[in-house]
Amino acid sequence: MRYRRLLAVLLVWAAFFTSCSKDNKLMPVSLSCQAPPFLTPGDKVALLSPSYYVPQSKVDSAAAVIRSWGYEPVIGPNVGKEYLGKYAGTPEERESDILWALHDPEIKAIICNRGGYGTIRFVDRLDLNELRKHPKWLVGFSDITTLHEMETMAGVMSVHGTMGTFLAKSGGLDRTSLLVKDILSGTIPHYEVPSHPNDIPGKATGVLVGGNLCTFSPILGTVADATRGKDIILFIEEVEENMSHIDRLINTLALNGVFDRCKGVILGEFTDCEANLDFSSVEEMVCSYLKDYNIPVCCGFPAGHDDVNLPLVMGSPVTLDVTGEGSSLSFKVGGADKWVQVADALAASDTTKTVAGDMEFPEKKQSEIVRAFNFARYYKGIRK
Repeated sequence: MRYRRLLAVLLVWAAFFTSCSKDNKLMPVSLSCQAPPFLTPGDKVALLSPSYYVPQSKVDSAAAVIRSWGYEPVIGPNVGKEYLGKYAGTPEERESDILWALHDPEIKAIICNRGGYGTIRFVDRLDLNELRKHPKWLVGFSDITTLHEMETMAGVMSVHGTMGTFLAKSGGLDRTSLLVKDILSGTIPHYEVPSHPNDIPGKATGVLVGGNLCTFSPILGTVADATRGKDIILFIEEVEENMSHIDRLINTLALNGVFDRCKGVILGEFTDCEANLDFSSVEEMVCSYLKDYNIPVCCGFPAGHDDVNLPLVMGSPVTLDVTGEGSSLSFKVGGADKWVQVADALAASDTTKTVAGDMEFPEKKQSEIVRAFNFARYYKGIRK
């Protein structure tokens, strides 16, 4: 009996040491995600506020858009609550709304009203088994990145895309919103992306993970950390962070072995990110690290905190092909394919509209002159 106990202890220690590499980097895990059922007319879609509070008038306007798409909107029981001046209710109330939507068999999708902050509280509260047992499309971005990571670790695909506040502003008629509608009904985009000066050519296949850099970096090493996956394609976007802070977080990813597990990287928008280091752009700075990993990098993909926020299917196997003429991104989800020229989506956007970032931070408005300058710096490498 004593020898059996000793053997059990040795096996536990062996498992522990083999789970970490010699430099304390976590060993990768296998990711395999299923696509939730696509929606059909009349299905119920829940509007939830897992992070910051949203006024009822905007929630009602978003519900009207969902109804115009042919679905029945339902609003979470705690959506109208406000806690500590920012949050949409206590952590318990916000988690309760998520569980309510998951457990209702008539609700087929969840669209978040906005991001902000607060989903990190769900990492050690919301059981991944709940997400796994009730696969439903979850839509959102920014702070909702935490929930996307949790969905991916639970084996369920989700949509990094527009939220209720933007639907309320745009009426759901813009390209960004309509592509989300397409995905929910089973039409999946195949993106053709213009070339960018900082692109790194190559072709790779992997599982798409990531999102907002400041949101997924703090959950490294937790049960919600999808960057632990083998053979991942990592998507990164950020808003209102300076270069030195972004540099610190990119180093954090490198030190945790994230880029060692990457087959490719997609750099989205870096909206209103101050150039306090001597780089011409955030892309140039990030690629100064990524060039050593011999992986393809697509720069300038319009997803993040600006008015063009093209949806991405997180947890999906994707193929990223970066060439000197441009990049392509395709998803293995099922359904029908729809080719999307990203250049057309950018050209069609009205640059005078309120950006999605302003709806995340409504007290800050970006002037048209600043937007023009950022556009020039982003695409032409003008030093600030």
